[in-house]
Amino acid sequence: MQLKFSYFGAGAGAGGRRVAAQPGTLRPGGRTARVRDSVLAALQATLSETRYRDVTVEQVAQRAGVAKTTVYRRWGSIEGLVLDLMRDLSDTRIPVPDTGDLDTDLHGLARGIVAIYQDQAIRAVIGAVVAAAEHIPEARQTLTEFFAGRTAQAAVIAERAIARGDLPSGTDPVEVIRMMAAPFYYRMFITGEPIDTDVADRAAATALTAARAGVLVTGAQQGVRGTRSANP
Repeated sequence: MQLKFSYFGAGAGAGGRRVAAQPGTLRPGGRTARVRDSVLAALQATLSETRYRDVTVEQVAQRAGVAKTTVYRRWGSIEGLVLDLMRDLSDTRIPVPDTGDLDTDLHGLARGIVAIYQDQAIRAVIGAVVAAAEHIPEARQTLTEFFAGRTAQAAVIAERAIARGDLPSGTDPVEVIRMMAAPFYYRMFITGEPIDTDVADRAAATALTAARAGVLVTGAQQGVRGTRSANP
């Protein structure tokens, strides 16, 4: 599926051609902000009930209580709405466990991620952007920023473990989270398999084992560990 963009009402681009600001890049206040919030809430509610490919601007506008011309003028299309909602999701923080035990924290995080993606609306939004990212730079940028932000938030779990001595020095905290989360996205967007707590627990255990074994030590620290292993 390829997203098609037709945004309205921006400034002049190269050669005097009118080009549009990306939806969601401007955050107005007052009534305009309330309209935006209402429309995005209506989109999310609709996505929880309807397949993405069947959602229309008219449905969302009616649910939000605004004219469809308002939606077209600001977002241009359902795809523009989806990218704006994705950016809103990027601004939210995810619950990051802090029990003082790496095993418990990773399992808690993995189960929390699975719980989030059992929300059909959230899966539909991310799935649409994943599908578009191969062809549309705006979608790729939005997707990259979304996952980079999520991973950075969760990496504090591994950072605390390194500080406590629960993981080898030089372990890449971001790679710990990436390894844990990768099975979820493979199932959701490649094979279409379901994700559940069993998948979450296996993913957490795999990432934990790899991290403790030093597999995720990076850069110069990896060379230091190899030297120490060869010269006990």
